[in-house]
Amino acid sequence: MIRILVADDENLIRAALAQLLDLEDDLTVVAQAASGRAALDQARVLCADRGPDGGLDVAVLDLQMPEPDGIAVAAELAGLDVHSIIVTSHGRPGHLKRALAAGVRGFLPKTTEAARLAEVIRSVAGGGRYVDPELAAEAIGAGDSPLTPREADCLELAADGATIEDIAARAHLSPGTVRNYLSSAITKLGAANRHDACAIAVRMGWI
Repeated sequence: MIRILVADDENLIRAALAQLLDLEDDLTVVAQAASGRAALDQARVLCADRGPDGGLDVAVLDLQMPEPDGIAVAAELAGLDVHSIIVTSHGRPGHLKRALAAGVRGFLPKTTEAARLAEVIRSVAGGGRYVDPELAAEAIGAGDSPLTPREADCLELAADGATIEDIAARAHLSPGTVRNYLSSAITKLGAANRHDACAIAVRMGWI
């Protein structure tokens, strides 16, 4: 029996997914969580019991949960020998690349049918990997992010309309340095301004 944790902050989606997976004879949902922190807490408890009826094999995680997000959760679960699958409605190229770097074994859109997800869970539990072909093609076509970590940080802080001074305070940088990072990011992304650059970076999953 493959033991599964389902984590998603949308209660209806999480409950429906758990019910559908429980219909499979060889799958059982042993825990549900509405946040990244709750998912990690439950996973640690389950992994402490590796007996015949204990343990945790696969975590099915939403990407954009309350902190930490699904990719950060997956990175920690890898250290517990739990394989993770990201199921998301935000399948940006940058998200996919970050997920794979964090050790995620499966990456699928939420439009995936339950039967297909069950197949992927079985494959991942057995040591396999699966990435939705359309998402993989988009990631390959998009290439790597041209932004440095600092440029990405400043753009992310600017995404909610923060002023240069606010960004500088939150990033522990001088206003002039923030302007330089934002100017460089705007140039690299071929954007008209920092708001346009933020939109491009978000669309690509680079911030």
